[in-house]
Amino acid sequence: MPILIDISTGWKTGIMIAAMIVVFYFFLIRPQSQKAKAEEAYRKSLEKGDRVMTSGGIHATIVSVKDNYALVEIAKDTQIKVRLNTLTRIPEPDRKNL
Repeated sequence: MPILIDISTGWKTGIMIAAMIVVFYFFLIRPQSQKAKAEEAYRKSLEKGDRVMTSGGIHATIVSVKDNYALVEIAKDTQIKVRLNTLTRIPEPDRKNL
């Protein structure tokens, strides 16, 4: 008894795999890369006096920016040196409480 293989099944599977790749790209990969670009642009725009938050949740004010580091003031006369990639925007609800 010969085994009959429907060739159209292979095309359908290929189209489904291609569709899944497109969906993953537009819903996962592309938004993540756009977010990374926006964060990088934000970090490059940081300057003296900007309010930021460290990755540890410490709210600070930038005193100076040099290379990949920033000197931030976390309390009066208390400054720490942090890498720029650890700095993020202060979330909007927290910004109102400052």
